[in-house]
Amino acid sequence: MSARARETSHQHKIAHPAWTLVMSVAASSLSFIDGSILNVALPAIRASTGASAAEVQWVVNGYTLPLAALILLGGALGDHHGRRLWLVIGVALFGAASLVCALSGSLELLLAGRALQGIGAALLLPNSLALLNGAYEGEARGKAIGTWAAAGAISAAFAPLAGGWLVEHFGWPSIFYINLPFVAVAIFVALTRVEEVSDPGKARLDGGGAALATLGLGAATYGLTLWSEKFALTPTATVSLIAGAVLLLAFVAYERRLKEKAMVPLALFGNRCFTSLNLMTFLLYGAFGGAMLLIPFTLIEAGGYSPIEAGMSLLPLSILIGGASPTMGKLAERIGPKLPLIFGPMVVGAGLVLATRIASSQAYWTHAFPAILVMSIGMALAVAPLTSTVLESVNPHQTGMASGLNSALSRLGGLIVVALLGSVLAAKGDALLHPFAIAMVVMGIVAALGGVAAYFGLTGDGRRTDKSHAKE
Repeated sequence: MSARARETSHQHKIAHPAWTLVMSVAASSLSFIDGSILNVALPAIRASTGASAAEVQWVVNGYTLPLAALILLGGALGDHHGRRLWLVIGVALFGAASLVCALSGSLELLLAGRALQGIGAALLLPNSLALLNGAYEGEARGKAIGTWAAAGAISAAFAPLAGGWLVEHFGWPSIFYINLPFVAVAIFVALTRVEEVSDPGKARLDGGGAALATLGLGAATYGLTLWSEKFALTPTATVSLIAGAVLLLAFVAYERRLKEKAMVPLALFGNRCFTSLNLMTFLLYGAFGGAMLLIPFTLIEAGGYSPIEAGMSLLPLSILIGGASPTMGKLAERIGPKLPLIFGPMVVGAGLVLATRIASSQAYWTHAFPAILVMSIGMALAVAPLTSTVLESVNPHQTGMASGLNSALSRLGGLIVVALLGSVLAAKGDALLHPFAIAMVVMGIVAALGGVAAYFGLTGDGRRTDKSHAKE
């Protein structure tokens, strides 16, 4: 019996698929919560640790870098050795790292904890979704994944509010303790209610590629972070950028040599639709991720908001995206994904430009909320059809790789944008408003360019995609 047949047979023996859903929601919520709760706490972290702008950037990117670079390797390890095993390892590592962050007495220890959290997230995220995908079939699978996505949206919606309350009453270290109940539930359910699944024939254990990607992205991000603080190329920044470029070129050459065994098979990018949608993902999520960092940061630093008020200010965004996405998804099914994927990023770009109206001593409903509303509409237009269109652009046996790569690029976009925000994060009080406005305009243009990429990459209405260049 083939490995795939054994896997399919094994999946049918899972007695309680609902437990797999519970485990997947608990595990993946760690990443959703952590990604949105930290932004509200950054001003408090900077104030209590005396962090520079570059160090504030690394509090965010110390997590995003290993997550973006290692998420594909995390999925391959699960395929090869067992998805439940590597999910439990990832969740346990994330929990231990959260304790390190909460108990850290120095900025250096906090940054080390954040990096460990990123590694844990890179292991747990692909394997939680793979286990969930294997536990259900047909319409039940769609419903389960919809429940998983909704739970993630709800977690992301309420995390800033909870984080703001925790920061106000117990200090910023308390935001990391909120992860521990999710860690406990995910590990307990995984070990007692979820059966192991593996598919060694599907695994791409590309350790060399993962190492080159991590080192290259790390060096490039460090160089960009140093450059962005004063927009000056110091010797250290120059060396870091050159080293990053060399390592990333080495990564491309290494992946080309491995061909279909590579962590990132370069043949996928011969598909115009796949390439353009991933470029759109990189641009859109980079701009949106930068906005989700800067808006609460500016509301607190320049607008006089408390952490809990800044958390509440973002609540409509997650609620609107979560609530409107199913409707937008049905609309995309009816008219095709091309128009939503073109206009969604452009609407997000308009919302980012509208956010330049945020200023000190201004009412939330007249200055911040309109921008959040427009961004929500644009993201709801784009998010629903994006994943399905990416998966339809490749051959069926490549869907797991395509999904993982698209997820990695969404985080890579945020990594690069955050690395470029040094001059904004260095400012305080009203002096923050001018660089904030410039950054929002630039990110608005970047988001809109995502719509341009979709326009040139999708043919017709986007329902039929060109797979002629996708290699077997």
